[in-house]
Amino acid sequence: MSTWASPLLEPGSTILDDRQRAVVETVSAAERAHILALPSDDLLDPRRRARIEATGPELFAQPEAVRATLLRNANTLDAVAERLAAGFRRVVLVGAGDSLAVMAGARLALEQMLGVPCEPVQSLEFAYYAAHALDASTAVLALSSSGETTRTVEALLVAQRHQMYTVALTNTRGSTLEREATTALQVEATRVGWPTQSSTAALALLLELAVRVGERRGATGAGELRSALDALPGLMAVTLGRTDATVAAIAEREVRSRTVLFAGGGPSAAAATMGAAKVKECTPGHAFAVQVEEYHHYTSQKPDEPLVLLAPSGPTVPRATDTGRDAHRWGGRLYVVTTEGERAFDDLDAEGVLFLPAVPEPLSPLLFVLPAQLVGYHLGLAGVRAAETDAAVARA
Repeated sequence: MSTWASPLLEPGSTILDDRQRAVVETVSAAERAHILALPSDDLLDPRRRARIEATGPELFAQPEAVRATLLRNANTLDAVAERLAAGFRRVVLVGAGDSLAVMAGARLALEQMLGVPCEPVQSLEFAYYAAHALDASTAVLALSSSGETTRTVEALLVAQRHQMYTVALTNTRGSTLEREATTALQVEATRVGWPTQSSTAALALLLELAVRVGERRGATGAGELRSALDALPGLMAVTLGRTDATVAAIAEREVRSRTVLFAGGGPSAAAATMGAAKVKECTPGHAFAVQVEEYHHYTSQKPDEPLVLLAPSGPTVPRATDTGRDAHRWGGRLYVVTTEGERAFDDLDAEGVLFLPAVPEPLSPLLFVLPAQLVGYHLGLAGVRAAETDAAVARA
């Protein structure tokens, strides 16, 4: 048996100095304690119910969180935009969980405005496998709401060892990620419930950063994105008001479903990932996000499973309509979220279609994530009610 092992497989073994390794060990212990303190998966657990219920007010306050975040970071955004506009050959977007999905959602806008590859990379993958091929011509943006996500902190420390420019995005003042980065952007969000604001406010920060760099570079489309981005908090409020009751009704219909699928392409694939995460957090069921092309390379949807298809007007619509047809061919149910005026899905006989305001596709995940979040939240509430009913019947 071979005894060869990469030096990168042991965290920090040959990369981080002693101080940095101690930082990782401290963060890891704290993160583990936080995980062990999470509520159980039992819908009758009072702590779980309280967290689901707290998710609603935070979810509906996301437009205000976005506005507050952009206002608070105005000066720092200018400084970071100046630095990025000065020229990097590559930008790496580091995160884990929802944070990685946020990075993926911002990718298109960042690449269009910066004019260089902007690659989302999972924190562990960057720390252990990717960073050795990079140098000071790479900028690293690292997102962690707590600022204490072990692998994200470790990834940023590895980037520092390679002399990269590092920007932390975090919800927590004084966090390890913030202290260790070259500079930091502060996300203004609350997280009493399952995370919603901390994702959308961070996404808005990245989109704002992209536009500011594009304006400095004279990038094509920067003016259009600026006008649309300035209007987005208002459109977020419109979207939440318009879709809430419909999604609540869908949740009542799907409350007994043990698996929920989300699908999207381009920036909407990130919104699908965040939607699946909310279902997994708010319910004891399973949820998966599938890229619309990958949906067709397996039997992705099983009979009687619901699919939430996120498909803003854009180049993925033809493949998304194929996905919708196959949802019914496999015996599943289909719910479509698309853009106002989009008629491609009219003949699919979907169980429900939601129409959202039209925005440039690079900005669309900031709207399309909202009904995806609502699916998880309302399934959680409906699940609690169903569990209470089941318990009462069992006692009778």
